[in-house]
Amino acid sequence: MNDLNLTGLESGSRSVGASAVETLRAKLKGRLLQPGDPSYDEARTIWNAMIDRKPGLIVRCADAGDVVHAVRFARDNGLLLAVRGGGHNIAGNAVCDGGLMIDLSQMNAVRVDAAAMRAVVGPGATLADVDRETQAAGLAVPTGINSTTGIAGLTLGGGFGWITRKFGLTIDNLVSAEVVTADGEIVRASASEHPDLFWALRGGGGNFGVVTSFEFKLHKMGPEVLAGLVVHPFSDAQAILQQYREVVATAPDELTCWVVMRQAPPLPFLPEEWHGKEVLILAMCYCGDIEAGQRATAALRAIGKPIVDVVGPSPFAGWQQAFDPLLTPGARNYWKSHDLTKLPDAAIGVLLDAIRALPGPECEVFIGHVGGAAGRVTPDATAFPQRSAHFVMNVHTRWREASDDRSFIAWARQLFDAMKPHAAGTAYVNFMPDDEGGRVETAYGGNYGRLAAIKKRYDPGNLLRLNQNVKPA
Repeated sequence: MNDLNLTGLESGSRSVGASAVETLRAKLKGRLLQPGDPSYDEARTIWNAMIDRKPGLIVRCADAGDVVHAVRFARDNGLLLAVRGGGHNIAGNAVCDGGLMIDLSQMNAVRVDAAAMRAVVGPGATLADVDRETQAAGLAVPTGINSTTGIAGLTLGGGFGWITRKFGLTIDNLVSAEVVTADGEIVRASASEHPDLFWALRGGGGNFGVVTSFEFKLHKMGPEVLAGLVVHPFSDAQAILQQYREVVATAPDELTCWVVMRQAPPLPFLPEEWHGKEVLILAMCYCGDIEAGQRATAALRAIGKPIVDVVGPSPFAGWQQAFDPLLTPGARNYWKSHDLTKLPDAAIGVLLDAIRALPGPECEVFIGHVGGAAGRVTPDATAFPQRSAHFVMNVHTRWREASDDRSFIAWARQLFDAMKPHAAGTAYVNFMPDDEGGRVETAYGGNYGRLAAIKKRYDPGNLLRLNQNVKPA
C-alpha cells in the first residue's frame, strides 16, 4: 500500500503514511474504507443527490472507541473531517472530498427503559428506529416528520415535528449525551456534567464534538393519534391561510397543523383530475384523546370547501412515515428557510405568487407551526434561540436533472429574498443549505457569542467545521 495524499484541514493535501493508515485499521472494531472497497460508495452516498463527494478514508464506526481513534487520526494528521449520522442533512456536510469521513450509521441501537421513561439512542439511528422501539412501549420522544431522518443531526440542530407543541423540541427532552471531543476524549454532557457543552449541543449543531450516544426523556403517547390531510384547491389558498393563522393561534398544545403547497401527487384518495394541479394541504396531528382531537380539529377542518378530508385515527409510527414517499433519496434538493413570527397578508401574497411559478412537480413550500411547550422555554436556556410561537417556512426545491440546477435554485432564492421583510432573522440551522455560512451568526441571535466561547473551549482548532460552523471566539 502506498502513502496517501488526503485533503488537509486548512488547505491543500497532506501525505499520510501507509503504515499510519494500517495502524488505524488495526485499532478499529468497525471498518476502514477506501475508494474501490466494497461498501465505500454506499457509505459516501447520502440523501441529497446533489452531494457527490469522495472521502479519502471512511471509518465505519462500530462503537465510541472507533470514533476516538478516527478523531485522533484526523487531528494528528491535520485532515479535513466530516461526520455522518443519518446522512439526511440538506447541506451535505456528512461527506467531504479527499479527507476523513466518520460514518456512524452502524451505531443505530435504541434501548428503551419503560420504567425509567428513558431511551438511549445511537447516533446512526433514524427516526423510524426510534419510533419503532419507543412506540412498542406506548412512549415517544418528539422528533421530526420524515422517518428516514437521522436522530443525531435532527437533535443537534433542535428538532421539531408533530408532537413538539405538546412535549417540546427534541433537545428539550435530551437528558445527557456521550461525546467524543475534538481532542479525542470521551465525556458525558448533562445538566450536571460539562453543562456548558450540554447547553451548546442543544441546538448548536455538530460544532462541539461527535455524539456517540443520546439519552432522551420519554412521554406516554400513542400508539394511536388523530392525524391526516385536508386537501384544498389552490384557488382558495389566500382565504384558507388567513383562517388557518387565526385557528392555530389558539390551538391546544396537542394539536399541530402544517401547511403544504405544491402540485398534488397521485395520492390514492385524491380524485385523479386533481393529480398534478396546485393544491394547499392542511396536515394535522392531535396527540391526545381521539374524541378530544375531533373537537380540536373541527375549526381547521371547517375551513373552505376541501377536495378531500382524510383525517382520522392513525398509528403514530405510521403517520411519522406519511411523507416518506415524497422524500425518498436520489433526487437533487435545495432548501431555503425563514422563521416567521406572524403570517401577514403581504407574506401570504409572496407565497402564493411563488407557488404559481413552481419550477417542477416535486417542489413545495411548507409552513410549520411551532409553539406550545417549545415556546415556554427561555431563549437562553439552550443554544436554540427562537422560542416564541412562530412559523417555519421551508422552501423545498426538488428535481432530478443536474441541468436544471440553476433554474430551480434561482426560484428558491427568489422566494427567500422576497420573504425577508417578513422574517424574524433567526433560522433553523437544519434547514440551511451549504451556501449560507454567513448567516450562522444571525441564525443564533443572542446565543452566538456564548456558542463561540464554548467552541473555543472544546474545539479551538475548529476541527469540527463541516457543519453550520460556529468559529472559535
